[in-house]
Amino acid sequence: MIPIEWVCRRVATGSFLKRNPGVKEGYRFSPLKMEMFFKDDANNDPQWSEEQILAANFDLAGLAIGKCEVDIMSRSTVAIFEILERAWATMDCTLVDMKIEFGVNVKTQEIVLADVIDNDSWRLWPSGDRSQQKTITPEAMQMVKRNFEWVAERVQHLHESQTNGRVVVLMGSTSDMAHCEKIKKACSLYGVPCILRVTSAHKGPDETLRIKAEYEGDGVPTVFVAVAGRSNGLGPVMSGNTAYPVINCPPLTPDWGAQDVWSSLRMPSGLGCSTVLSPDAAAQFAAQIFGLSNHLVWCKLRASMLNTWVSLKLADKKLQACSI
Repeated sequence: MIPIEWVCRRVATGSFLKRNPGVKEGYRFSPLKMEMFFKDDANNDPQWSEEQILAANFDLAGLAIGKCEVDIMSRSTVAIFEILERAWATMDCTLVDMKIEFGVNVKTQEIVLADVIDNDSWRLWPSGDRSQQKTITPEAMQMVKRNFEWVAERVQHLHESQTNGRVVVLMGSTSDMAHCEKIKKACSLYGVPCILRVTSAHKGPDETLRIKAEYEGDGVPTVFVAVAGRSNGLGPVMSGNTAYPVINCPPLTPDWGAQDVWSSLRMPSGLGCSTVLSPDAAAQFAAQIFGLSNHLVWCKLRASMLNTWVSLKLADKKLQACSI
């Protein structure tokens, strides 16, 4: 275990007000306020700066805790808070602040979240009302019991989404199947269902519009992805006939790609379809649309951002070590 407690705050309250006189309770931190405390019961867990953490020269399980490791823990704390904040918001509950700790995996020397996140770890205000705070209170153990039951009951619903959605990929030919399978695979990473269909807006516009109507008629939020090489008729035809989002993701080839892409970029007025060349990026863009109303998809996107950032940070650390 790394003997540092990481505290992340969205709203000013509690001990923060005592340490920062003049700040009014309820002040909202944007960006989040981060604080670190050294785990030392004898000295009441004093607050430490980043410089103090670095000066401590912690070495745990063979991993020296330097600037890279501190940055990873700081960035991870923010991501964890934002994910839980977004989830609790679906329950009409404000995540006020939260504390967590990290450790070092003794086998891989990776920094990992090493804490139980429960009612002792956070402060929750139902409907943003401080008077309804669900945390340990000294009045009576019965009140404590009711508070924990309240949180436990609602935690069960945090993994439930209030909205569904899907991506429907329309390909002009089965020759584009490999391109479309990449989109489908990427969608699965965000928990978004993906359906593949074959239709040509040039050769069978009536069938294309019939398929469109099929997915408009059941009320499920849908993002259409048009995959068509050469002259892309799918994207513009779909965009001109549906209010649902349409993403062009043309499978460009080295020979005519520079010319073919213009059928996805140069649109008549009144059409709002976007163009994303990468299958992975097209799936990510669709997920971002669903993430506006689906907290589970948003959380996967946020976690993916963190993982990418950490990977780059570690790669840079490794490169610097090789250069020295």
